[in-house]
Amino acid sequence: MNGRSGDNVILAIALSLLALVLFDLMGLIIKLLSPRYSAAELSAYRNFFGIFPSLIALWSSRAWHTAGRPWRLRQWKLGFLRGIYVTFAQFLFYYSLGVMAFATASTITYANAIFMTALAVPLLGERVGGMRWLAVLLGFAGVLMVMKPGSETFTLDALAPLGAAFLYALAGVSARLMDPEVPSPLINLYSVISALVGALALAFYAGGFTPIADIRDLAWVAAMGAFGGTAVLCLVVSYRMTEQSNLAPFSYFGIPIAFVAGWLAFDEAPWGDLFPGALFIVAGGLLVIWRERRLARRP
Repeated sequence: MNGRSGDNVILAIALSLLALVLFDLMGLIIKLLSPRYSAAELSAYRNFFGIFPSLIALWSSRAWHTAGRPWRLRQWKLGFLRGIYVTFAQFLFYYSLGVMAFATASTITYANAIFMTALAVPLLGERVGGMRWLAVLLGFAGVLMVMKPGSETFTLDALAPLGAAFLYALAGVSARLMDPEVPSPLINLYSVISALVGALALAFYAGGFTPIADIRDLAWVAAMGAFGGTAVLCLVVSYRMTEQSNLAPFSYFGIPIAFVAGWLAFDEAPWGDLFPGALFIVAGGLLVIWRERRLARRP
């Protein structure tokens, strides 16, 4: 593993894996609540509770304090635009959790690493060589295997997590267009606030908010927000502990974690849907990571 002086790689990996578990717990709650509440409503609740860990991450950011604790972004329009991308990404992903097997919807969203590679060409002007284009093709082949277009089991609902993956990738690439000296937690705070406003607008456009049925649903909503917000906080902390290239390979542990979570919570075991497509998605993503690390070692 690559490391910087003062890195705590093991703890960073542990926090990133904890974040995957927390994200899946959030997703399970979304799937549980989706028959009673719309995807836009659940997105609004998620972003409301996500403001608090974002503020904690910002306050604990040494770079933010060193810069004089700024609240204003020079590229504030881009900061809020990222939140709009996240708004629709969440809407599509949360919708897919309500209509698809949990592990299947989650696995398709892992195509975001492949989309980020493709989007880096027009948006960042990066030169993507043959190896990374091969990774893109591998990843998309895996996505097609999972979605099975043209088969009797294929539905248009399968496009929802794919659209979410594209929008999450667009948000990720857009973050790299921000001024490099801007603390990441400040960028994230702008995105969360913008995503909250966007989700509220979507929910009201779709007919407003459904009254929370009982105290149990209220507890589920609070837990959903707490799990999602804490997961983001764990990721922010882990990225500050070591280089992102040390953590990226472990993100694919989310696929078996999602499979086990869906099996335990909803008795879902979509072996035929996930394999071998999931392996191609992982192979494409790991090939991108390997290539990025090779390039980073060059003088």
